[in-house]
Amino acid sequence: MADTTKTAPSPWLKRLPILVIAIVALVGAFTLSDWASFETLAANRERLLAFRDAHYAAAVLAFMSTYALIVVFSLPGATLATLTGGFLFSLFPGVLYNVTAATIGAIAIFLAARWGLGDRLAARMNASQGMVRRIKEGIDENQWSMLFLIRLVPAVPFFVANLVPAFMGVPLWRYAITTFFGIMPGALVFTSVGAGLGEVFAQGETPDLSIIFAPEVLLPILGLCLLAALPIILKAVRGRKGV
Repeated sequence: MADTTKTAPSPWLKRLPILVIAIVALVGAFTLSDWASFETLAANRERLLAFRDAHYAAAVLAFMSTYALIVVFSLPGATLATLTGGFLFSLFPGVLYNVTAATIGAIAIFLAARWGLGDRLAARMNASQGMVRRIKEGIDENQWSMLFLIRLVPAVPFFVANLVPAFMGVPLWRYAITTFFGIMPGALVFTSVGAGLGEVFAQGETPDLSIIFAPEVLLPILGLCLLAALPIILKAVRGRKGV
């Protein structure tokens, strides 16, 4: 009789994807920082535009694949990639390509982290007591709000927002939805900047990325943050009144 028992994957095999991501990210941080620059984009802009005009579908596929890999491996150049999406494909559909590619990359690193470490950490948090358990329960009760918040707040690094939900037992579908819509405001701003790069390059200038902190841009984003945090605030207020 054939043996039908299944052998569980070894812990090191499960951790291999996230280890590969960490190694590539470390190497990329030292080797690609000079390559991922506005000077590189400016020097190659004519060739990129020519390729887009001659092979639009291939250009979209190549761009989105590159962007997704940048996100997966946390490589330098995510902001530059967003600007490039606007430069090559204008505000729309450029912003759609940017958000979709970033979400695909975020899902990939989420799955790698969960497969390697997330399930074990989530189980430990569920079995823990005291402060750790209370933090875990607080996040579980407000997952939608917390997930949107970490995407909307400009101060939260993108790779942190990718990894933390994987360690907290967040469902994949909820993570994907909040990532796609949560990064859209910031992507819209930088894609619009990218759409005007042609004129900037023609004048030999560098785009002003501090626009994200301009009041007319930052205040609406902070308003969205407050809206996302509203359920948490209301729960806290009701909890105090019930004490």
